[in-house]
Amino acid sequence: MTDIKMAWAAVGGDPALVPRISTVVRRGALEARLPVRELARACVGACALAAAELGARRAGRTEVPGVRVDDGAVATAFVSERHLLIDGRAPVSFAPLSRFWRTADGWVRTHANYPHHRARLLGALRLPGDASVADVADVLAERSASEVEETVYGAGGLAVALRTAAEWAVHPQGIAVAGRPLVERERFDTARARALPPLGLGGDPLLPAAGVRVLDLTRVIAGPVATRTLALLGADVLRVDAPGLPEDPDAHADTGFGKRSARLDLGLAADRRTFEELLGQADVVVTGYRPGALDRFGLAPEALAGRRPGLIVAQLSAWGAYGPWGERRGFDSLVQVATGIASAEGSPERPGALPAQALDHGTGYLLAASVLRALTDRSEQGCGLVLRLALARTAAWLAAGGAGESVSGSEPSGTAYNGPDAWLVETGSGIGRLRHALSPVSFVGGPVNWARPPSRWGTDPARWA
Repeated sequence: MTDIKMAWAAVGGDPALVPRISTVVRRGALEARLPVRELARACVGACALAAAELGARRAGRTEVPGVRVDDGAVATAFVSERHLLIDGRAPVSFAPLSRFWRTADGWVRTHANYPHHRARLLGALRLPGDASVADVADVLAERSASEVEETVYGAGGLAVALRTAAEWAVHPQGIAVAGRPLVERERFDTARARALPPLGLGGDPLLPAAGVRVLDLTRVIAGPVATRTLALLGADVLRVDAPGLPEDPDAHADTGFGKRSARLDLGLAADRRTFEELLGQADVVVTGYRPGALDRFGLAPEALAGRRPGLIVAQLSAWGAYGPWGERRGFDSLVQVATGIASAEGSPERPGALPAQALDHGTGYLLAASVLRALTDRSEQGCGLVLRLALARTAAWLAAGGAGESVSGSEPSGTAYNGPDAWLVETGSGIGRLRHALSPVSFVGGPVNWARPPSRWGTDPARWA
């Protein structure tokens, strides 16, 4: 199976619904050597179809609304962080020490956007806190890529050696990832979940996730993209962060649309009680931290499902919650380097990168699709579900070309992608005037924009709307 058919099958969808999707193909959108455009189209298409299916079910409709996937909207949304303007100011996406570096025998890529990651990287290299790019380059040039990878990871930092696809295929983590499905779906209970009320058939947009309460325990791009999509579709999404963890307010401005944002210290008894009260009324919990990082708070998927029967738990990770790298931190840029994508997109002189952080965005839409399908299944069977997705597994799908065919019956090609302007809008907010990308998730009668702009990070009350 390929493209949308594989993505739709991965989230448990009925193959008879795939013809409900039509595609606007645009030349030049997300151009790359690997089939990035096709992967992006497949993930967004599966998400939109899952939304349309759930909306039809809750509204009592006999026919699922038609879905339209426009390559222009998809290409624009997959680089939403680059299109964001806050009062005319463009955010900075990568810090100076987040980049490729030459080593004595190859290349490594580091990630040091957060202050604690920068500090751990420099500590592992025995450099002072004010070390420059040149200082780091001099040290790394004398070491092997594998040594740098292990030394930095051992210090809690983030660095990955460049590998080819063939090298990743025989790596123990690559083998572990390849043996898993694109989306893991597992039932942990047979308890009846609360039934969602039917949707009205008025003139308002069809909001498939209206009334669904989502606890958002995610950071950076993939998880927040998924929960931002659920918020577009009407869910009450409450993002919860620890007070001591830093967050880039610009990143939150991009992915915080439709959500509220609160901070809770789960090490404090009062905040823990608040969290348990939220959990006791939640329908969905989405986690995006390193596997095992939340276990000490009783937030492993199995523990959450045990305390809230009928709960849908979606766990997102970089490398997968298994294998020798199962507890390692990771980001899209690093997964591209480890899995052979950066090698495939580069040249003999220098590694390359995808035209977007497509593993993040693609997995985010696939995660949202998985949650929506789980809600549809729950409406029939009444049971909760644990879902697991990994950036490295999405990377394996991309590298294998599994997204490489367009949907049959698509509209004919012949239109060029002439830039993002048609899919950018301006919205006023409490954090400034925002220019931002619209969601690419589109179906007949569905919403076209979020009902509310992002609030200031961590300033909302920790309660359901």
